[in-house]
Amino acid sequence: MPPGPGRLARVSRCLGFSACHRLHSPSLSNEENLKLFGKCNNPNGHGHNYKVVVTVRGEIDPVSGMVINLTDLKEHMQEAIMKPLDHKNLDKDVEYFADVVSTTENVAVFIWENLQKRLPPGTLYKVKVYETDQNIVVYKGEETTHER
Repeated sequence: MPPGPGRLARVSRCLGFSACHRLHSPSLSNEENLKLFGKCNNPNGHGHNYKVVVTVRGEIDPVSGMVINLTDLKEHMQEAIMKPLDHKNLDKDVEYFADVVSTTENVAVFIWENLQKRLPPGTLYKVKVYETDQNIVVYKGEETTHER
């Protein structure tokens, strides 16, 4: 028997991109930046092979059996993540990071905001960015410090 109406599911899709950046805050002195960011403050930058997991949520369509067409999700991710970020210097090639420190936390916010513009309202659930196998950021958009 097929699932009844109102069944909710979460669907995730992964991709990888490569980019370089320098962790550096214009609000801090060079000495403070070096102390805070260490080797990641290298004036010539450094690179990562990022992995991103995007999760959407919604009702399983009784006709298609899908929450979202994965082909559509793949295209949205291509436009929102790969085109602006892959093989880029985040600080120099991505306007968003001209005034925002290119930490993985802020990369996750950038991806969230770009996907929000493309996906049906209320479907984006989570963006998970792996800077390395050990450094991972999860961003769910709706959570802010002002809501506590």
